[in-house]
Amino acid sequence: MTNERARATIDVRIEKVVAEGDGLGRLPDGRVVFVEGALPGEVVSVEIVKQSRDYARARVVRILEAHPRRVEPPCPNVSRGCGGCDLQHAAPDLQREIKVGIVRESLERLGRIVDPDVRLVAVDLPSERARTTLRVAAGRTGGVGFRRRRSHDVVEVETCLVAHPAIEDVLGALRVDDEVMIRVSTSTGEMVAWSEPDRMSGLSDAVGRGPLATIEESVAGRSLRVSAASFFQSSPAVASALVERVTVALGDPAQWGSGPLIDAYGGIGLFAATIDAREVVVVEANPAACADARHNLRDRVARVVESTVENWVPEPAGAVIADPSRDGLRAAGVEVLVATNAPVIVLVSCDPASLGRDARLLVEAGYDLEWCDVVDAFPHTHHVEAVSRFVRRERLSS
Repeated sequence: MTNERARATIDVRIEKVVAEGDGLGRLPDGRVVFVEGALPGEVVSVEIVKQSRDYARARVVRILEAHPRRVEPPCPNVSRGCGGCDLQHAAPDLQREIKVGIVRESLERLGRIVDPDVRLVAVDLPSERARTTLRVAAGRTGGVGFRRRRSHDVVEVETCLVAHPAIEDVLGALRVDDEVMIRVSTSTGEMVAWSEPDRMSGLSDAVGRGPLATIEESVAGRSLRVSAASFFQSSPAVASALVERVTVALGDPAQWGSGPLIDAYGGIGLFAATIDAREVVVVEANPAACADARHNLRDRVARVVESTVENWVPEPAGAVIADPSRDGLRAAGVEVLVATNAPVIVLVSCDPASLGRDARLLVEAGYDLEWCDVVDAFPHTHHVEAVSRFVRRERLSS
C-alpha cells in the first residue's frame, strides 16, 4: 500500500464501541476497522494509521454524523493528546451504556453465554476529582504527565480532571526520572509516592516515600492499612461500592457451604476485612499486600497465605471471592478455585475480555453465571469493574 493511499480518508459508520474504547466499523472491503474517538451510530471520515490483512486502525478526521450525546471533552489535556481518559467525548450516561454493552458482548462472544443478565449498578460514584491512586510518567521537558494512547510519549500536565485535589496539587512541581505512583488517603490526608529509583523532587517532607510507606484508608467502616507497593482500588468510594456488590453476590452466609470464605487474589484484605464471615483465608502473592492483610485482619479469624492462587493447595470452602489482575483467572486459577467445591464463586473482573474467558471456563467446570453487575469505577475511560455471581450447577438443580 502506498503512502498516498494510506493518507486517504474513508467514510465509516460506527456500529459500536468495543473493549479498549475504540469505535468498530467496516471498511469497503469488509474488514473491521477500529476508530479511536468514535461513538456508536456515528458516520466519520477516517484516516488509516495501521492495517493488517484482517483489520485496520484509524483516527477520526471529520465527524459527518455525530451521536446526540457526543460532548466536548471537559478536560483540556484531551485535545493535547493525553491518553489517560479515552471516553470524555461521550456524555456520562452514554459512557456507562457503552461499558455495559462491552461487558455483555464479552460474556456472549468469549463466554458463550446466551443472554447474560448484565446490569449497571446504580451507585453514586463521583466522576471527577476522585481518583486517589495515580501513576504518572516523566516528560521530556521535566514535568510529569500521561502517555498518549498506544505510545510511550508523555503529555505533561499540571491538572487532571479525575485526580483527587491533593494529588493534582503536586503535579506541577513533581519531578521524577521515570514513573511514580502517588496515593492519598481521603480519611487522613496522608500521601505516599513510590518510584524506582527514588529520584523524586517537588514533594513535601510529609509525603511517605518508597514501597513500604503506608496510608490508612477507611472503607465500609473499617480502617485499612495500604502500603505503596500494595494494590488498592482507584478510590475508597469505588472500594466501598465493590464491597457492597460482592456482599450481595455472596448471598446469605447461611447458604454457603462448610469451610471458610476464600478471598483469592485478596490483596490487603479489602473483602476479608469488610465482609462478615466465620473464617476467612486470604491468598495473595504480593509480600507487601500480605503484610497489610495480616495487619488489617488482626481482629478477625483469618489466615493469610502468601502464594499465587495457582500454587495454593485448595481446601473446602464455604464461598469464594476472586479479584484477579487484568489477566483474569485463566485455566490454572479456575482449576484451583473449582477444587474448593464452593457453592458460590464471586468474580471481580477489571477487564471484560478476561471476564468472558473466565466465565466460559467456569461454566465448563460446572458453574453457571446468575448475573453480572457493572460498576463504573473509572469514569471517562473504557475501564470498568464487573462483579459476577457464579453458582455451582448441582446446587441450582437441587
